[in-house]
Amino acid sequence: MNEWKDFFVVTAGAAATLTGLIFVGISISLAKILSVATLPGRAFISLLLLLTILVLSVIFIVPAQSFSVLGIVDLVVGVVVWAVILLIDIGIMRNKKNEYKKLYLFNLLLNQLSVLPYIVAGICIYSNGAGGLIWIVPAMVFSFIKAVLDAWVLLVEINR
Repeated sequence: MNEWKDFFVVTAGAAATLTGLIFVGISISLAKILSVATLPGRAFISLLLLLTILVLSVIFIVPAQSFSVLGIVDLVVGVVVWAVILLIDIGIMRNKKNEYKKLYLFNLLLNQLSVLPYIVAGICIYSNGAGGLIWIVPAMVFSFIKAVLDAWVLLVEINR
């Protein structure tokens, strides 16, 4: 587990920084964000993806934990976050005009690519130990990509 420590330290720091950026973006453009029915949900998803990275990174840094415990924690967090994001995405899709639904499918796909690997990782870590940690990497990479795209929308696109 020692060889993963630097990875989790870096991801925790990056997630905390990007979370701050999104909070700034939300507070600068709060009125505009609230005026578009789907943007508060999208902002919340971004914060949730980053918070998931932050929480799991901190948990995985804690020394002397068994892989069984780490796998269960990762699996539970993954399932809860997946369910919350899926419910928000379904609500956003219902509120989107038909002409924008296809475009939002890309966001929905990125959200799923961000969260589903956590579930796979939890199962693999619980059953195979350190070998399952590799599934955390795509989860966090896609979460960062999705959060940066959403930060761009909340900071720049909203003001166009």
